[in-house]
Amino acid sequence: MTGELIASFEGVGRTFAHGPSTVTAVRVATGIVCRGDRIAMMGQSGSGKSTLLHLLAGLDTPTSGTVTWPGIGKAVSLRPGPVGIVFQSPSLIPSLDVAENVSLPLILMGEGKRNAADATAAALDTLGISDLSAKLPEELSGGQSQRVAIARALAHRPTLILADEPTGQLDHDAARIVIDALIDAANATNAGLVVSTHDPEVADRFAIAWSMVDGHLAIEGDVLCSA
Repeated sequence: MTGELIASFEGVGRTFAHGPSTVTAVRVATGIVCRGDRIAMMGQSGSGKSTLLHLLAGLDTPTSGTVTWPGIGKAVSLRPGPVGIVFQSPSLIPSLDVAENVSLPLILMGEGKRNAADATAAALDTLGISDLSAKLPEELSGGQSQRVAIARALAHRPTLILADEPTGQLDHDAARIVIDALIDAANATNAGLVVSTHDPEVADRFAIAWSMVDGHLAIEGDVLCSA
């Protein structure tokens, strides 16, 4: 079944200035993400994976090329809402407990307290961390914090899910739970899912393979729509 085009990027590059020198994180990348796509992005550290995800999330602006979101809207409307992003570090708000951290994007979207609470409870249950709902971030392990961050990204049922090394701090069993949760969440709404990973076992679960090498993107597999 052909899926709706969610995001498109063409000839994208991103260069950062560091004093007198510059660093090119992404040299050239062209591709699309459609509803139903399950994409694993592999590459060494420093290859440009995180930068490309940030460009897809609208968190950064390309130095060259363009990124558009035909199935969502303009960049200002991406978050919170249509795009859910899981960062390498959990970035939880220290003064909020787990449930409050997960529900915050829902509140910012204008969800009522009851709906936000129900969605938060469902997300925590999916990740197997309901028992942590009243704990503060400082009381969590690194793996627990990452699972909370993933629950926060999934609670509002986004159209595009982007996850940057979501299993990097997790053991094998916890990693499987996290990938299951990401795939199940994407399946529930027919969302597009892009996961960067160093783990071949994780990558093998996805139909489409993106490979970043020195800022260049190569793609294998069949996407579910055309630009």
